[in-house]
Amino acid sequence: MTGTVIRPATPADVPAIGGVALATGQDEEWSGSDPAYVQWLLACGRLLVAARDGAVAGFGATRQIGTGPAAVSMLCDLFVHPDAHGLGIGQAVLAELWRDPPRRMTFSSLHAHAVPLYTRFGVDAWWPLLYLAGPVAALRVPSGWSVSASGPAEVAAAELGWTGVDRAADHRAWAARPHGFPASVLRDRALVAAGTVAGHGDEFGIVHLALAPELAGDGARDAVLTLLASLDAPDGRAMVFLPAPHPAVRPLLEAGWRVTDHDLYMASEPDLLDARRAVPCPSAA
Repeated sequence: MTGTVIRPATPADVPAIGGVALATGQDEEWSGSDPAYVQWLLACGRLLVAARDGAVAGFGATRQIGTGPAAVSMLCDLFVHPDAHGLGIGQAVLAELWRDPPRRMTFSSLHAHAVPLYTRFGVDAWWPLLYLAGPVAALRVPSGWSVSASGPAEVAAAELGWTGVDRAADHRAWAARPHGFPASVLRDRALVAAGTVAGHGDEFGIVHLALAPELAGDGARDAVLTLLASLDAPDGRAMVFLPAPHPAVRPLLEAGWRVTDHDLYMASEPDLLDARRAVPCPSAA
């Protein structure tokens, strides 16, 4: 670590952060190579860079979800340029990011060093987060369910009422992404789920979906299927990120959807997310 400084990122670091992201294969929209995503981290999270000999060699970011004792520190990103691997940079950045928060979670990649590193910081692996993709035409809206267009403020207000967590800034940022729009999911004309859909090309799909407290089991399943079946997908295909135990996984696979990738949900406590209800954003939960 000699010659390495861990410091808060600034807007001037955005291009260098993008360079590290590209060097580590993060070339997707809404990743470290996307300036809009990095600007969101600067505005809504805590973004640190590791500067080695004056150049950015790595970066990491957290987003606090909630407030007070129940707040959770979500690790959004932790990447080190391949030329700087083995120098302890990732561990040093994470030690600064997770110096204080006791309630922690992340979606870990399958990189050989990721799980051991995160485990040393007090989180354990609990279940896979599946990246599911497929044709929306293969799905049907269940009887009595429907979707209506909404706005970021309305979606955020619904989530705040159901969970006590203010995600207004996140929904505004998600809605500003390519093809982004907030949506309300209704059962018998009553609002029971609200979220945002966005993404470019094969990344288009549900970014984040919050459910009313009474919605579980078949209701949680049908909320996901309703929103996916209602999408006007740019190429007829969409994606969603679901915990492996989520009740919507099986009908999606039966409809011909496929698991294209997966991460590992790691957390200081297993129930920071409910695996049978959560429809999280991998970079922000």
